[in-house]
Amino acid sequence: MQQIAQVVFWCSALALTYTYVLYPLLMWWLARGRRWQHAMHALEDPDLPVVSVLMAAHNEERVIGEKLYSLVQQEYPPDKLRIYVGSDGSTDRTNDLVAHAFDIHFPLPHAHFSAFRQRRGKPPVINDLAALAQADFERLYANQPGLSHVFVLTDASVMLEPQVLYRLVRHFKDSRIGTVDAHMRSKGLRSKGISRSEQQYLSAEVRLKHWESLAWGQMMGPFGGCYALRADLFEPIPPRSLVDDFWLVFRVLERGYKAINDLEAICHEGATHRMKDEYRRKKRIAAGSFQNLARFRRWVLLPVTRLGFGFFSHKVLRWFGGFFLALMFLSAGYLAFSDVFFRWVFVAMVAGTALSLGWYFLQNRFALRSNPVLQNVAYFLVMNAALVDGFFKWARGIRDNTWQRTNRE
Repeated sequence: MQQIAQVVFWCSALALTYTYVLYPLLMWWLARGRRWQHAMHALEDPDLPVVSVLMAAHNEERVIGEKLYSLVQQEYPPDKLRIYVGSDGSTDRTNDLVAHAFDIHFPLPHAHFSAFRQRRGKPPVINDLAALAQADFERLYANQPGLSHVFVLTDASVMLEPQVLYRLVRHFKDSRIGTVDAHMRSKGLRSKGISRSEQQYLSAEVRLKHWESLAWGQMMGPFGGCYALRADLFEPIPPRSLVDDFWLVFRVLERGYKAINDLEAICHEGATHRMKDEYRRKKRIAAGSFQNLARFRRWVLLPVTRLGFGFFSHKVLRWFGGFFLALMFLSAGYLAFSDVFFRWVFVAMVAGTALSLGWYFLQNRFALRSNPVLQNVAYFLVMNAALVDGFFKWARGIRDNTWQRTNRE
């Protein structure tokens, strides 16, 4: 029994080390010295694609005006830019603000607003907007058969720098590229709370996805806040999907196209400061991740393929990270009764967990001095707990895919 416990402990530790350290190092090594070699569109190219921006919104009155302004300020030919906004049963002033903005402040010739009364969730709204945008493209550009069509899916809380659309779309001159992700950055960071820990994780993920892009052209999913997708590769998102962006991009990869990110396409989103808010968001993402794992499970059985290897190494192992941590605690606790080494390991794990979580909650309650190391450990532990919680949310069955906006700076 002790040997089994030791195997469980070391295999769990190896799985976490591999997915968070060894796999990123492998991608860095494969991507070193590489640059984009494919052809890119110039802004003045006559065959520059038509862009349809698709955005679902629910009760976004705090940010919707700034968001629309960031879209209007895009340095992209106006005759090739269309904006589609769908309100998913908003009960605040979102509908009035969007309608007023389109009529008065941002009089765009190619802007469409759909105010859906029923709350259905993001995927049905995006599906409706995509169908409308594609129908408009086929009708309005029928006499220009050489033009291609690109969807840019974006969230209301994500603000785009002026050249984001062009920097995303320029890559589609290469017919092998199916989707391009933007570079997400957090704003409003604070020394207390979890915003800096979240930003560090975000930065590490951006780098890893960029290395995957350069090495193999198979970025394992976008961040979802702003990414471009060939319109002819868009597929209706399945009902009750929680993480639609990963599903869409992985379907692109399954069809043999490349998925990359562009570090120059910079977007900004307000930081999350409260662990409670981020936990709720991570739990929802985790449930959607296991939902996607069930849909794409055949790639876990085929890890010898490049796509399966990346999926297993970057995503699947991380989704089970909370279970690996739990197994390490349980096996170390069992071995602590008979092995001095594991006794110290177990004591260190318990003490580290108690100290990091205790310090995090105490510093927010009593205005103590922040400790970045303890904050990062607390963030890692709580987010892995959210993964486990999300797994059981998925296992019980997902009946509702409506979302609650996250409180951000």
